[in-house]
Formats: sequence, structure tokens, C-alpha cells
Amino acid sequence: MNPDTLAQRVGDEVVLINLKTDRIFVLNRTGARLWELLAARHTRAEIRERLLDEFDVAGGQVDAEIESLLAALSHERLIEAEREP
Repeated sequence: MNPDTLAQRVGDEVVLINLKTDRIFVLNRTGARLWELLAARHTRAEIRERLLDEFDVAGGQVDAEIESLLAALSHERLIEAEREP
């Protein structure tokens, strides 16, 4: 996690704020769950397995979603590249 990132759960979503850029990023229910698992320092493989267990989604789709979200979080500087699982 980037120490300049503030995260707050709001209902099923998680709102992320980059305190250096003041940019806001909203995660839907599945993205919020990924964020929580990431914050708990689960590995990418553990995150994948948890999401497959908790959501009705195919393996290939969850892989693509994880990659996409991690890339977006990194691009927005909400996570640090060396901390990615």
C-alpha cells in the first residue's frame, strides 16, 4: 500500500484517495474485496482463490480483473509497485 492512500468503506464500495494528488478512486464490491485482501497482505494467488470462492466468476475472468485493477491502482499511485503481491 502507498502510505499516501486513504481508504474508506462506504456500503459495498471502497473509496480510495491519493492524499498527494487528491484524486479519488471508487472500487465496486469485488474491487473492494480485492483491496481488503491486498491490504491484509495476501499474495496474488491467495487473492485469486478467495475471489473465486466468494464470487461466481470464471478463473480467466478473475485473473484479468486482478491484473486490470492492480494496474489501475499502480497507475493512480494508490499502491507501490514493490508492494504488489
